[in-house]
Amino acid sequence: MSENNFDLSVIGGGPGGYHAAIRAAQLGLKTALIEKDDGSGYAGLGGVCLNWGCIPSKSLLKNAELVNQIKDSEKWGISFDKVSFDFGKAINRSREVSKQLTQGIEYLVKKNKITLFKDKGILESGGSIKLEKAGESINSKNVIIATGARPRNLPNLEIDGERIISSREALEMKNLPESIGIIGAGAIGVEFAYLFNAYGVDVKIFEAQDHLVPNEDKAISSELEKIFSGKGITFELNSVVSKTDLSSEKISVEYDSSGEKKSYSCDKLLVAVGVQSNVDGIGLENVGVDIDNNFIKVDEYMKTSNPNIYAVGDVTGKLMLAHVAFSQGVIAAETIAGHDTNPINYVDMPRCTYCQPQIASLGLTEDQAKEKGHSVKISQFPFKAVGKAISIGDSEGFVKLVADGDSGELLGAHMIGPEVTEMIAELGLLKYLEGTDVEVAELTHAHPTLSEAVKEAALSLGDGAIHI
Repeated sequence: MSENNFDLSVIGGGPGGYHAAIRAAQLGLKTALIEKDDGSGYAGLGGVCLNWGCIPSKSLLKNAELVNQIKDSEKWGISFDKVSFDFGKAINRSREVSKQLTQGIEYLVKKNKITLFKDKGILESGGSIKLEKAGESINSKNVIIATGARPRNLPNLEIDGERIISSREALEMKNLPESIGIIGAGAIGVEFAYLFNAYGVDVKIFEAQDHLVPNEDKAISSELEKIFSGKGITFELNSVVSKTDLSSEKISVEYDSSGEKKSYSCDKLLVAVGVQSNVDGIGLENVGVDIDNNFIKVDEYMKTSNPNIYAVGDVTGKLMLAHVAFSQGVIAAETIAGHDTNPINYVDMPRCTYCQPQIASLGLTEDQAKEKGHSVKISQFPFKAVGKAISIGDSEGFVKLVADGDSGELLGAHMIGPEVTEMIAELGLLKYLEGTDVEVAELTHAHPTLSEAVKEAALSLGDGAIHI
């Protein structure tokens, strides 16, 4: 096999792409990984998640948590004569964290003898991929497209990167504004709301639907709204931003709130309303790959309309989470290598939001379970009844379980509170094994731990919790 002939070439080195490449190499496929580096910020091994998303934002959110703990230190018997917070240094630390992990992925690529092309790959007919910068082509029996997505603009609200920004610019903004408006109350929106609020920025959220984190169970949304209000974060629900005026020092924002026209002024405006896939300019039209609503159409094994081309990650539009892309990449690689694989159950994939309190969920919400015709039973156990939560001074929130009333099968799990993003794995395993409330209730949880709330919630589905 010549130097530029491969069993598999992966276009895009984000979560789905590099997982696919490494797994393919482990299975003996001669593998190439093509990752552009054009200085746009949406490039580099690890993709947006590692460089400008999941990882640096979690670094900054840890800073925000520490800031809030210091502000509240008197209750712990700790006092400071003088405290200052340097947001620029927090930004610098987040960039170092991303750099360290990017270097780690490059090491894994080399370790697995994957050929890395730092270039833009454009699909050509006949299994050929043009490397734009190098001006040459490589040949590949199979291709995985993992080109990801980028922040979406709103009509008449163009992101300029200076005053109207996306999460990309927010993650390198070393000087804090006095005030910021955030359009969109999904995971990205509420995480940044928490971050900026911790540092004393005046924050207002605009959400078109009737709840914060509208994809979560309504009980979770209501609890977050109560807690955010207590922190001084304001929000406008059922509200759509209709116009902005940048002609003065402050941004003038006009919006419709439940049919009423209102206005707001701020220093920055963060647009957090989702993403659009990167399907343009990669040659899909040359290879007969179908797209639907700007996403690449794939089957359950990540195969496109071209039998030798697969797609994984955000470019598929399935469920835009890094760990979903991980799983998709492995499925695609193993399918290409001739292995049997299990399709993804997207409903049961864990979903996590890292504001404080954290949010974690999987499966069906209470409303969704009822809509599907289940005889539903629910339980809700508060962290204020958990010894560990009280002892660490973090007892807001609860664990809510949704189960089938007849079989006891767990249908959904919804949590808001301390470290729930770590706790969701237990319930994910139970769901994968088609477990019931009885099995969770019978499992002994160490004391004192936060996860006791899960056991007590399961007990509440049966004869009743002990500690409430």
